[in-house]
Amino acid sequence: MGKMGKPLLLLFAFLASSYCNSVPAINMAVVDVREDRPVGEFAFQIEASDPDGDPLTYGITGTYSSHFEVNRETGEVTMKSMLDRETKDLLNIEVVVNDGVHADVTKTVYIAVLDANDNAPVFQNLPYSEEVPENEPVGSTLFTANAIDRDSGMASIVTYKIDHVAPNEGTSLFSISETSGIVVLEGTLSFTDKSPFYQIQVIASDGGGPLNDQENVVQSSSTFAFITVKDMPNLDPQFLNLPNLAAIDENSAVDTSIFTVRARDPDTGVNDQILYSIESTNAPDLFQIDDVTGQISIKTVFDREKLLDIDAVVILQIKASETNLNVDGIIASTVVELQISIGDLNDNGPEFYECEGETESCTQKNSFIGQVDEHSSAGLSVNELNIRVRDPDQGQNSRFNLRLEGPDKDAFAVSPSTGVGESFVQVIIKDPSAVDYEKNTVMSVQIIAEDASADFTSTASVIININDVNDNFPEFEEDAYEFSVDEHCDDGTVVGIITATDEDALDEGKLTYKLMPENMREFFDVLPESGTIFVKNGQLLDREGTNSYSPTLQAIDSDGKIGTTVVMINILDINDQTPEMNREVYEAYVQENQMLELTIQARDGDDPGTPNSKIQYHIDDSPFSSNFTIDKDTGLLKNSGLLDREAIDLAPDGVIELVVIASDMGTPSLSSTAKVTINIGDENDNSPRYLDPAPYEFKVKESERGIWVGSLRAHDADQSDFNNRIFFSITDGSFGSFILFSEAISGGYRGNITVDPAVELDYESERKTYDLMVEASDLGQQKVKTTVKVIVVDVNDTPPEFPSDMVLNVKENSTLSMPLGTIKGKDVDTEHFLEYELDSTECQCNGSRGPCPEEWFKVELNGEVITNTIYVIDYEKCDKVFLNAKVVDVLTEKRSDSTEGVVTINIVDINDNAPEFVVLQDFYVVVIEKVEVGSSVGRVYATDRDTGENKKTKFEVTKVDFVGSEGSSSESLFLYADSADQEDADGRFSAHIRSQKAMDNNKRGKFIVQVKAFNPDDLSSTSVVELLTVDSSYRVSLRFSASVSEVNENLPHIRAILISATKATVEFFNVFSETVTRSEETTVLEAYFVFPNGTALNYDAVTSILNSEEVYKEYGAQLTQLGFTGISTTVTESTEVKAEVFIMIGLMAALAIVLVVTTTSLVCIRRNYKRKLKAAKAMNSAASVVIKNQKTGPVVPGTNKYTKEGANPVLNMNIDTATDLGFDEDGSSADRESLDSLDYSIDMTMTEKDTMPMMVIQEEEEEDERSESPYIEPLGAALAQREKRRSADSPGLTFANPSIDTTDL
Repeated sequence: MGKMGKPLLLLFAFLASSYCNSVPAINMAVVDVREDRPVGEFAFQIEASDPDGDPLTYGITGTYSSHFEVNRETGEVTMKSMLDRETKDLLNIEVVVNDGVHADVTKTVYIAVLDANDNAPVFQNLPYSEEVPENEPVGSTLFTANAIDRDSGMASIVTYKIDHVAPNEGTSLFSISETSGIVVLEGTLSFTDKSPFYQIQVIASDGGGPLNDQENVVQSSSTFAFITVKDMPNLDPQFLNLPNLAAIDENSAVDTSIFTVRARDPDTGVNDQILYSIESTNAPDLFQIDDVTGQISIKTVFDREKLLDIDAVVILQIKASETNLNVDGIIASTVVELQISIGDLNDNGPEFYECEGETESCTQKNSFIGQVDEHSSAGLSVNELNIRVRDPDQGQNSRFNLRLEGPDKDAFAVSPSTGVGESFVQVIIKDPSAVDYEKNTVMSVQIIAEDASADFTSTASVIININDVNDNFPEFEEDAYEFSVDEHCDDGTVVGIITATDEDALDEGKLTYKLMPENMREFFDVLPESGTIFVKNGQLLDREGTNSYSPTLQAIDSDGKIGTTVVMINILDINDQTPEMNREVYEAYVQENQMLELTIQARDGDDPGTPNSKIQYHIDDSPFSSNFTIDKDTGLLKNSGLLDREAIDLAPDGVIELVVIASDMGTPSLSSTAKVTINIGDENDNSPRYLDPAPYEFKVKESERGIWVGSLRAHDADQSDFNNRIFFSITDGSFGSFILFSEAISGGYRGNITVDPAVELDYESERKTYDLMVEASDLGQQKVKTTVKVIVVDVNDTPPEFPSDMVLNVKENSTLSMPLGTIKGKDVDTEHFLEYELDSTECQCNGSRGPCPEEWFKVELNGEVITNTIYVIDYEKCDKVFLNAKVVDVLTEKRSDSTEGVVTINIVDINDNAPEFVVLQDFYVVVIEKVEVGSSVGRVYATDRDTGENKKTKFEVTKVDFVGSEGSSSESLFLYADSADQEDADGRFSAHIRSQKAMDNNKRGKFIVQVKAFNPDDLSSTSVVELLTVDSSYRVSLRFSASVSEVNENLPHIRAILISATKATVEFFNVFSETVTRSEETTVLEAYFVFPNGTALNYDAVTSILNSEEVYKEYGAQLTQLGFTGISTTVTESTEVKAEVFIMIGLMAALAIVLVVTTTSLVCIRRNYKRKLKAAKAMNSAASVVIKNQKTGPVVPGTNKYTKEGANPVLNMNIDTATDLGFDEDGSSADRESLDSLDYSIDMTMTEKDTMPMMVIQEEEEEDERSESPYIEPLGAALAQREKRRSADSPGLTFANPSIDTTDL
């Protein structure tokens, strides 16, 4: 046996033990997993059992296995990526179970993805934008909101609601069906009166369902619908400037513009053109209107005076019409009134008219006749005249003037002398003496009427007939008589006697007298017969009230004619009036040191110019009367000398009161008094003076804002508050640190010095004393200055200072308790005592700052920073520590007693960590023929937690072992580590494992490479890299209709597609051109498809996978786009040595089978006995079936049922169908082999032997037979295995590496 003896013995033992072992069973078909199961959570449990109780390992494969991750030991499956029921609701995976003895048992398990309410409704057919006419009927459907929820059940049922309408006034205008999503108009729209645009927010909600940890979650989404209101022609035109008033003068020219009418279509969205017309008027054909512009102009020239019947106001009914039909099918229009007032021109003169009757029918006339009595009184009008003057113009244009002309114009006058429009005219007597019948019985005048503003004149002649009458009146000799009488005289006192004469003889002695007016008779009266005038009531006569009376004395004749004269009665004065002061109280103001002049006035009601009314003045005696004088005649009051306010008693506050007496010179003398109040104004003629002796010195504590320092007092002798008010101010020396407030006190003012509330005095500063210059001044700028010294007293009020930017360095792993450094604070106060405290610590760990995991340092009261020996300082945990400490002044009196600061401690790294390997790939696949000198066959990565030079990592290959079909062996160190000098972006050092030679093509298995990683201090760690080998027989050629450069460019994309399709690791071997003609360029891509367990896909397997319907649907189009055309085999050179090796392996395998069968037969003789009985029964059944049915083909493989001669006597018997061995009835040369031998002759080519050097015979699956007995006949098993192999459509899909099993991996 040589070198292969030991492996063969192990193989024999393995086959012997597995021959009697049962295959595990997978006891599940369908599982439920809800789609919202989070990543990492439990999904389901693989349920499998093994009758032998062998420990099972679990796995899953298949397209959808990427969603799950299985625990190989327990079979617990957890979520690796989220599911989506809406994408696929039923998944299938291949569950793989292995008992460590038999090959993998697989079963398709279906995963029903249960729904979770993870989808919100999605609106369809967006956007919802509708244009709706404003006259759309209520109840109309505007649009339908449609949303689809991809969930199932209640979670897929969508309901709708309107959440918001903008503007808010539109909320009541719209409604939505909760189930159908139909949006209905609920109110009337109006483009003009309401909004022309609405935005409706519609919310779609599902019926709710489970999601994550909640039993019922309702998902919703919203969208906006936009409703644009379309304006419709449903409103009548609207005038913008009507109704209105206009004016135009008469006689204006044709086409003169008067007024422009403006109207608009209130349907602003339609904005129809407006046409204008005159619907009606009270004065036709005077005006016209432009139908487009609306301009109204004169059509014909007109005269205002012809329009007086309508008050010269023309009313136009203006009509505005739209040009197009409205919603009712008619032309919309509006009629509004315009009043045009006709302005007057002065184009008419005055004319005379005679009017008669109640209706006053007037006729134009130029001659009139009247009559009047002679000597009629002036002002009386001539009778029987009915004259009117009219000027038809208006206003000032109708004003006219009247005057008289003619021979008798001086005897008469015309009334009125002027008029406006129309006036009744009278001729009145102007000179009664000229109207004398004895001189003229007929008189005549002409009335001239002239237009006041134009050259228009008319004349009317008036004939006046004079009537003869009794015209003599009583006459007095004098027109006026004058008498005098004392006031308050006795009743009956005769004033005087007056008589009259009358030329008429009939009136002689018949005259009577009467005093007029009647109210005069209250004071005086006359005797009717004699004309004697007397005082009727003397007490009513008061000269001061009325100094004269002028009654009229009438003389009346027998015919009642009256003659008159005026009686002047003067009332004589007596001294009965007391002088009256013009004011009861006189007030005057005089500034001290100045002169006063005040005039006191009184009046006397007695007769002026007489002693009774003459007044003289003097001052009544009083305390201050000597200080003043008064002129006795004029009443001018003056001070006799300058007044000093401060010399006057302070009690009356500068006020002097005098009494002035006014007396008349009558007999007896009468007098009255007046009070004179004189205010002596204070003049600022005194300076302030300090009440306290200098010098002034105050002490004040530092750091007290607004603290009182001291006070100064001062007094001003002026008496008024204005002049004696004192203001204190600091004029120098304060430096902005003090404020001085003034306040009134008894006897003067006080100035309070305080520290400015915004300032704190600081003893520690350079200024410890202040020399203040304080000034006291009144409002008159009278000033006095003094010096105040302020001394600052020290207070412990300044917080101590923490040293800034204090940095310490300490090496990691330090355990010394000696101080690392001392915090040294400062305090400028004169008395202080500093202590130090640690508030908290922060650490910079992994680049981020936060709380420290351990307290590595302490701060002593004296400020020393020491290490905490109970912990070990580790740079790899944290590289920097921040001590948040504070310095405290225990003697602080006020303010903060401490200041915080940070001490930064840099942890210095030492080389105390070995490199750590980082596994990025479990194994590397090595294509043997690709390995050359210097080729990279793998790569290792490592990190070092140290920093700088300490973390630089090198690699070294220390050991190489090979594990193959013949076992494990040590190899020479033909591999070496090519270390990189710099770390990558993730902080990892790496090295390529390179070969120093080409690999041996006979190496089939894996290399176990031990690699050491070490840093500059030779701290190291080791790791193992597995290199799986694969040979050229599994090389697959992929053909592309593309150039080599195009294929090379698309290699990453091609690799990704092939990995996804085959689930294998893809290694590209070579890319070369196979172009035959220029028109068809073909590129061949050679690749290997390797699995992590060491198996690989051959040509047939790759072809089968890529041609499967599922893979083609998902990846076929992508490969086609990249130019993929097909797969071809790769021709490899076979050497005789290789063929001989495989022949030897085949013979050894056959010998092993014989030995196993023989050994098993000896051990299981009882079971063999039962097998023979079953075989005998089977032959009997077969024989009977053959005779009865005469079917062609052998019943039992290896027999000929047609010829009895030479038949196997044992097997030529009837076969019970119940004991049918299940052999396939397909005839072949192999099936006719003899069954007498128990050897297993495998009919295979050398290629098959190369592909399958060692095949484990699998038991035929006969569940019914196995239920009766666990025993399986070796021959039946072998034939069943052979028939399985023969019935396959293609060769085996995988390469079995005998040196590696799943347990090793």
